[in-house]
Amino acid sequence: MSVRALVVDPSASAAVRLAEVSDPVPAPGQVLVDVSHASLNYGDLNDARSGRIPVGAVLGSDAAGVVVRAAADGTGPAVGTRVVALTAGAFAERVAIDVGALAEVPKGLEPAQAAALPVAGVAALRSLRAAGLGPDKRVLVTGASGGVGRFAIQLAARAGAHVIASVGSAARAEGLTEAGADEVLIGLEGLHRPVDVVIDSVGGSQLVAAWNLLAPGGSVQSVGWTSGEPAVFPPYATVGPAKSLNSFVIEGEVGADLAVLTELAAEGLLRIEIGWQGAWDRFDEAAEALRGRRVAGKAVMALGSPL
Repeated sequence: MSVRALVVDPSASAAVRLAEVSDPVPAPGQVLVDVSHASLNYGDLNDARSGRIPVGAVLGSDAAGVVVRAAADGTGPAVGTRVVALTAGAFAERVAIDVGALAEVPKGLEPAQAAALPVAGVAALRSLRAAGLGPDKRVLVTGASGGVGRFAIQLAARAGAHVIASVGSAARAEGLTEAGADEVLIGLEGLHRPVDVVIDSVGGSQLVAAWNLLAPGGSVQSVGWTSGEPAVFPPYATVGPAKSLNSFVIEGEVGADLAVLTELAAEGLLRIEIGWQGAWDRFDEAAEALRGRRVAGKAVMALGSPL
């Protein structure tokens, strides 16, 4: 048997095409999930063109759906449970998923909303945690209108931090004050006081500028590099009072963090902004909008629609 999936194909316009792939066979510690929605991340677009994902392999990381086969080892959710997961090969109608990579979707949270949480939500939660978030901190979030940025603003504000949101244009600032930002800036213009935490998804010259604004003991968490530009530090920029620039990647089991995020969202304490939504046959459209920075928040695809 086979299922439909979006696979890597460098010859396609967005380096991705629809294909038939083998029906997944779950390992003992995996459940089989019928996927209804998947979220597209900027990193997925890079993966499709970078060679990190082999040609013909299924793309994607964020998925929401329903368990259709429980794990053979008795762990994880039962058949019929609505779940959300962070897993490789998420852009397929059916996916085998490790039980540690998923969480149950609470009542009151729609699958399209849940699918927007895994990569962006976990990255925001864990990067803030790694940076030492606290109520006395000044937190700068760059690329603040994207998925990670919007979640980071809300989570930092909930922790009592003073949150500064940086965006590329006035149009990208919409809704950020309501999300919890105390200040909203175009670039870093007007920011002169030091900050304790930087969640950076832009890279390039803005990363260098953010580093220069970092207070002693502060931390920059580099969670993305949407600018595609090099970061050139002037001589002696890294000489002085101790502060840190940390690379970031999501590692290990994410189920517990996903459970926190889904509960917050279901209770209305974490707003999920979906700036693009459509069937997965419109993947090229979604990819173009994401690359062109025309998506406020997340891009979510509905799977299983006629193609």
